[in-house]
Amino acid sequence: MLNTSAELDRLSLNQITTERRTLRETVDACARKGIGWLGAWRHKIQEDPVRSAKIIRDAGLRTSSLCRGGFFPAASAAERRKRIDDNRHAIDEAAALGTDLLVLVCGPAPNRDLAAAREMVSNGIAEIEGYAQSCGVRLGIEPLHPMYAAERSVIVTLEQANQIAARFAPDRVGVIVDVFHVWWDPKVYDEITHAGLRIYGFHVSDWLVPMPDLLMGRCMMGQGIIEIAKLRNAVEQAGYRGPIEVEIFNEKIWDMPVDDLLRDIKRRYLDTV
Repeated sequence: MLNTSAELDRLSLNQITTERRTLRETVDACARKGIGWLGAWRHKIQEDPVRSAKIIRDAGLRTSSLCRGGFFPAASAAERRKRIDDNRHAIDEAAALGTDLLVLVCGPAPNRDLAAAREMVSNGIAEIEGYAQSCGVRLGIEPLHPMYAAERSVIVTLEQANQIAARFAPDRVGVIVDVFHVWWDPKVYDEITHAGLRIYGFHVSDWLVPMPDLLMGRCMMGQGIIEIAKLRNAVEQAGYRGPIEVEIFNEKIWDMPVDDLLRDIKRRYLDTV
């Protein structure tokens, strides 16, 4: 039996949705509107993650994840080492924030060799997963839509993310299911079932038709064509019961008054997720 709607206490505001607001502005708005979770971004908290954690905690919120680590492939060994070091910093920041989840956007190929770049991703995760475990942080591989393969990630299907995650312990490395990136995939429901308890996060937005911009064209849930509730039910049947992050890259949404934005998010979450 399908659940008709997601519970409101699972709603998390991914910080990119309020990109033009400071951390404190976003946190205070969430507290006013009864949103209990925040998905943090490194560029918003990197200056002082301990202070950022206090701002979030003092407002009564919890941090559902930190975005982003990853970007492992690079042309030289020295550059790959720098990226490993940066991922270790990201793990430290996640631990300081009090979240147990670092989201990995795995990075593009430094040349035309996609297979080699995917192996760099796997090797990079292997180098950091022990350190992450010692810090109490899990690593969530987020496959991106194939249109981002050239610039942001060579991991473009949930199947690919599952294959890499399967090389590691299920309580250390898993996957993130973002409806914007996976809705089109004919294997998505099989791969959600296959992922099972390796599903560490679930992100929602919608796909506007026509798509106005490859990066900034996401829209509010219910304004597009994604079967969001069906995907949510699938991840729940696979065992995921964690926070549901609303993650929207859209400049018009970024320009909205923050209280109006969060009011709309709550309504659409209850209506469509």
